Amino acid sequence: MLGSSGNVLAEAYDLAMLDLDGVVYIGGEAVPGAPRHLERVRAAGMRLAFITNNASRTPATVAGHLSRLGVRAEPEDVVTSAQAAARVTAERVGRGAPVVLLGAEGLEAALRAEGLVPVGVADEAQALVTGYGPDVLWRDVMRAAVRVRDGLWWVASNTDLSIPTPFGVAPGHGVLVETIQRFTGVDPVVAGKPQRPLLDETVRRVGGARPLMVGDRLDTDIEGAHRAGIDSLLVLTGVTGASELAAALPEQRPTYLSADLAGLAEVHPSVAVDTERAEVGGWSAEVVSGRVEVRGGGQVDDWWRAVAAAAWRHLDRCGRAADVTGLRPPDAGTGR
Repeated sequence: MLGSSGNVLAEAYDLAMLDLDGVVYIGGEAVPGAPRHLERVRAAGMRLAFITNNASRTPATVAGHLSRLGVRAEPEDVVTSAQAAARVTAERVGRGAPVVLLGAEGLEAALRAEGLVPVGVADEAQALVTGYGPDVLWRDVMRAAVRVRDGLWWVASNTDLSIPTPFGVAPGHGVLVETIQRFTGVDPVVAGKPQRPLLDETVRRVGGARPLMVGDRLDTDIEGAHRAGIDSLLVLTGVTGASELAAALPEQRPTYLSADLAGLAEVHPSVAVDTERAEVGGWSAEVVSGRVEVRGGGQVDDWWRAVAAAAWRHLDRCGRAADVTGLRPPDAGTGR
């Protein structure tokens, strides 16, 4: 079930590890209010780290994009799955080791920063490191797959099956990973969310004794926080809606819920749950004949908390997700 905090999260935690797309920005635009909310929690003393599973861009490129959107960021505030993959690889094979690179500029820069030597698919190497790269050639994928089958150790930056592009959602690096897995029967070491290395790398680089993962995806951001043993805040500005939330298994349930990043600067009340009814902040939600029904009034964040708690109790008791068809949150009306 959801956690609670009598202090605003920016005081209860000293580091916010922020996913990017769907949390801070959507495509080429900042999420409404995001720059303002982030400056507010910075002023409260909270450190901010911007983390991404996308291994193709360098931290400087990501920081530049954020700055153009009005979000203050320096390259050292950005941590990528490429950096996490490079760290994992260097710890295994040592600095100075040659490694086959299948990826883009961001992954190459990260490997070199760790003292590794990127080489071609036919060269002598101690590892293969792969990441999203739109210009990766199929002939190189084939040669790399054969080398993995023959025993070359393999690190994948992430396993995201899709990636947002200017022309729509397209296949991500996870599709390539699955292709090599099916051919070789080998599973790579994965650096990006939901695995731990990216979150561990973020704490190592940015610091913080009490980190909080902030994301919009249950299967990467929130599950990754569970695996790393840290608390999480789910914001509802990205891909997760009522149906995904109602079907979330325990390992994908966030510690806290908020409509947007304003939740970092707020207290989070506890939810009272009795059988299949959940009550918080003037809202009451319960599952009746398999369907979530909500009554009352109050803040939009509390509406989401009541719905999530009632739906999770039903899922845990009955083994099937509650119906949330047609369920709509109230107009926020909070001046956010």
